[in-house]
Amino acid sequence: MDSEIIKLHEMLIKKEITSQELIKESLAKSHEVQEKCNAFVTILDDALAPEVTDDYLSGIPFGIKDNYATKGILSTGSSNTLKNYVPFFDATAVCNLKNHGAVAVNKTALDEFGMGGTGTTCHTGAVKNPWDQKRMAGGSSAGSATAVALGVYPYALGSDTGDSIRKPAAFCGIVGYKPTYGMISRYGLFPFASSMDTCGVLTRTVKDAAIVVDAMKGKDAKDLTSWDSKNINLYKSLDGQVKGKKLFYIKELVDMANYQNASDELIKHLKNFQEVIKKCQEIGLIVEEVSLDLTLLKAIPSVYVCLSCAEATSNMSNLTGIIFGPRGEGKTPEEIIMNHRTKGFSPLIKRRFVIGSYVLQKENQERYFLNAARLRRIIVDKIKELFKTYDGLILPVSTGVAPYLDGSKDELVKDDTAPLEEHLQIANFGGFPSITIPSGHIFSLPVGVNITGNCYDDANVLNIAYALEKSLGFKNLKQGGKHE
Repeated sequence: MDSEIIKLHEMLIKKEITSQELIKESLAKSHEVQEKCNAFVTILDDALAPEVTDDYLSGIPFGIKDNYATKGILSTGSSNTLKNYVPFFDATAVCNLKNHGAVAVNKTALDEFGMGGTGTTCHTGAVKNPWDQKRMAGGSSAGSATAVALGVYPYALGSDTGDSIRKPAAFCGIVGYKPTYGMISRYGLFPFASSMDTCGVLTRTVKDAAIVVDAMKGKDAKDLTSWDSKNINLYKSLDGQVKGKKLFYIKELVDMANYQNASDELIKHLKNFQEVIKKCQEIGLIVEEVSLDLTLLKAIPSVYVCLSCAEATSNMSNLTGIIFGPRGEGKTPEEIIMNHRTKGFSPLIKRRFVIGSYVLQKENQERYFLNAARLRRIIVDKIKELFKTYDGLILPVSTGVAPYLDGSKDELVKDDTAPLEEHLQIANFGGFPSITIPSGHIFSLPVGVNITGNCYDDANVLNIAYALEKSLGFKNLKQGGKHE
């Protein structure tokens, strides 16, 4: 079965199971997973079953990353600055799913406001990897990835500003899909870096990712960056016919000569990638090597940090402890704000705000912020030029498996493996659609491969991923290396 959603839908239609039974089972699993992996901020034990219709999503439970606003439900962004915030409205993406009869059963934990890649800066504590609880789940969509991997439900919402859907998907052995920027409205998503923030989904199969995003997407008057995608039907476009489609990979990112003292893990991961390339060729895909300036590639993490921190500093200026959230202490507005932000934010967030404020200062803008913006444009233009020839870019998701929690820290500066570890940010720079699928195991832990395509070409990107998923045979990956 390519789709767990369709399987459950057919069971509901045939009355082999009821929606309330699915919800009850999902809630029971939620509590088990919370005890095991600390994946949730809120579990909605009072979730009720809707009427089941012909809609694929009706009556089926799902999870919502806790940086989506949910009407009448605690929405914290996994931050102490919003630990008691209950919105009076739903995010558009959530509203769209509700209109399709989907049932939310929990709010999932994330790195604070989505500003991390480890799942360790959640105000409720670190999220543990479902394959090995001594390891991180990845971030920022850590709770969503963990819950889907452990079968709490077929899908959960995520958001992706740098790799926050796609990397935890790889670390947890599932599918993570970031659509083209603006395909899904960002209204009601807590903003991090508005020019890169993208709503998306984590699932167990490519087909399920297509079904869910078909339901989430659409033009929204409340988000002027959203666009009309009604002529795009992702699910119906999945036919697996990819013969003659062309992919490229970047030589410098997978060339062992560029990694001094490469670990066994990195060596095995790059070997896994070569096996993926062979599978691509077996199903008729043309895969070619392309060379790009390594200096430019190494600049990607710095460009991302500079721009994302600048945007975050601006976006988070409303978190004052006066308008909403826990009230800060002090006799003056300035004292209240300082107390609220000093006590409420984690050290990583504070570092981001310091960087963002620094690069936005008038005397620093030209050297840092504007130069980073220029580099972003150069990188995007080079990739878009390649998309004139190729249908997509294919690369390993990262340098290896999920790192250990013990002794780990979410850093803004990486080591010399950064070009391979951080390349997923290219898709956010350009607003490109990008999807991660499982590609195998290293040391009995999952790894993934990523496919990124040109803007608005989501159907093509997903179809390539669908065909490769079938060829690799790792859909519905289970712990211990077993799969459907």
